Amino acid sequence: MAVSFDLFGTLVCADTPDDPAAAVAAELEARDVSVPDDWGDAYRGPHVDAPEGAEVPLHAHVARALASRGVHPSGNVSRRAVVAAFDPVVETRSGAREALEAAREYGPVALCSNCSVPELVGRTLVRSDFEREDFDAIVSSVGCGWRKPAPDIFTQTADELGVSPGDLIHVGDDPRTDGGIEAVGGRAILLEETPLEDVPAEIEALEGKREER
Repeated sequence: MAVSFDLFGTLVCADTPDDPAAAVAAELEARDVSVPDDWGDAYRGPHVDAPEGAEVPLHAHVARALASRGVHPSGNVSRRAVVAAFDPVVETRSGAREALEAAREYGPVALCSNCSVPELVGRTLVRSDFEREDFDAIVSSVGCGWRKPAPDIFTQTADELGVSPGDLIHVGDDPRTDGGIEAVGGRAILLEETPLEDVPAEIEALEGKREER
């Protein structure tokens, strides 16, 4: 058995810009990019034709949105602006550390998180009570190319932990995305049904049911 955890809203609370388009625009302007007057419309529009369930890195979307208005920043300016725009204050949620330590008693542990901003998962961990070394694998949608609930991200997480998807328990706060583990035969612990403080007992109960089969 192995356990994976969602990051944002599950293990940590991290603030995000109230207006992402404006936050990105400010960082672009700070890098001498001429932001289009209709940037809000450009930001909200689709610019990358991606398969269903695929993750479009936000900096790629921003670069395409700018290009659609005839603006072509040099180098990796779009990426640097996006990374700077999402610079969160992070709070580790009560019970998160205990849930992770309880999961470790039954097997390897992973982080499996949706995140379209490069570097954000790592910077969030640095500002939390966790370290990269607390996880046997870290799988983000921007890294693997697929967003939960796409089966691919759960399959990759299981592969990196050396288990089958059916032996993976995933803990998360969003039934729509985190519940996708069930489509590949795994089991979900959803925080709307099981408070974080009760996750250790729920993991123990699920492991007991697995051993009985």
